[in-house]
Amino acid sequence: MLSMLEGSPLPCTLGHPPVAEPSRKSSSVSFLLLKRLQTLTMVAVCRREQAILAKAHKSMPLRKSFASGRLASFATIPSHKQTKAPMKFDPDDWRDFDWRDVDWRQTRMLWLIPAILLVVGIFTSVYTVQAESQGVVQRFGKYVRNAEPGLRFKLPFNIERVSMVPVKRQLKQEFGFGSSDASNSNQFSTEQTLERGMVTGDLNAATVEWIIQYRVREPELYLFKVRNPDSTLRALSESVMRTVVGDRTVDEVITVGRQEIEADALTQLQELVNKYELGLSIDQVQLKNVNPPLPVQPSFNEVNQAQQQREQSINVANGEYNKVVPRASGEAEQKIQAAEGYALKRVNEAEGDVDRFNAVMAEYLKAPEVTKQRIYIETMREIVPNLGKKIIIDEKASQILPLLQLSTESTKNPS
Repeated sequence: MLSMLEGSPLPCTLGHPPVAEPSRKSSSVSFLLLKRLQTLTMVAVCRREQAILAKAHKSMPLRKSFASGRLASFATIPSHKQTKAPMKFDPDDWRDFDWRDVDWRQTRMLWLIPAILLVVGIFTSVYTVQAESQGVVQRFGKYVRNAEPGLRFKLPFNIERVSMVPVKRQLKQEFGFGSSDASNSNQFSTEQTLERGMVTGDLNAATVEWIIQYRVREPELYLFKVRNPDSTLRALSESVMRTVVGDRTVDEVITVGRQEIEADALTQLQELVNKYELGLSIDQVQLKNVNPPLPVQPSFNEVNQAQQQREQSINVANGEYNKVVPRASGEAEQKIQAAEGYALKRVNEAEGDVDRFNAVMAEYLKAPEVTKQRIYIETMREIVPNLGKKIIIDEKASQILPLLQLSTESTKNPS
């Protein structure tokens, strides 16, 4: 309906007031609403003037006043045969104008303009920073401050703009391959074959795949210091990895030198990032698949298998050596200690026997008969218990038949 009113040939000579063109910082939506409201207001005023003019024609002749002469130009629709006389404005004509004929209800539409501007200003001055991000505020394109997570305010109508930077999220870049679930647009490139092809220090070729994990440490440097910091980081990482791999042999790159390569690449890459002021912190450099080129990969695998078998045989031999040699050494030490103990025992026993003999000899020299009798009794005390049952008869005994049964019992129960 508004477009039909704008296109209708209303006889209004008040004209539309000039509307300023929207600046780069003003909102195009606000400008469009302002222009529409001004058009609607002028259409309402022109129609009200037509109604007043028609009423004036019926009641009185037209006078040359602001209410008659000016409005008469609205009532007379000029044709191609008529020429429109120039109008002169007289300040005294305001006294003949009846302000009661103005429809003030139409002017209420003008209050919508500041209301709309107020709503737009409120919506463009409030923003929220997520927990894992940090806002970088720019005023007319110039860096002003950083905004911490939470509800924040800024100047409205795009006077201040906010760029969100994920400072607490760990980002990743892949080289030589690409994951299907990549969330970062710079996580992998389309030149994966060229990225993983490298030359080692002994002039052998190898395919190296690796990843880097990093965080945004300084958002202002990340946004404004270097153009395309993520692409710059990819170039730096590839350059560092080629340098580190070029200083080592193919065996070190593929087998034993992986951890050393990762550590050296991390140190050199962080130094270059600090030098170019990318505002990034490198957390990890990790090698993935490191293999020889496809044409020589079967032969290289056979060499690796042979080396693994050699290492396995060496480990088995070392295991047997560590098991047998310590056991033999223990047994030899045990026998040596047993022999030394037996020798010490025999020496001590011999020395004890000598001391006892010397003591008996001293007593024998003092009393030979007594000592001889005592030695005899002690000797018999040791021998007699080992002879079993014994029968002692007197010299005058003439019959031994009563004792035969004793001998039988002694035969049956020898003890």
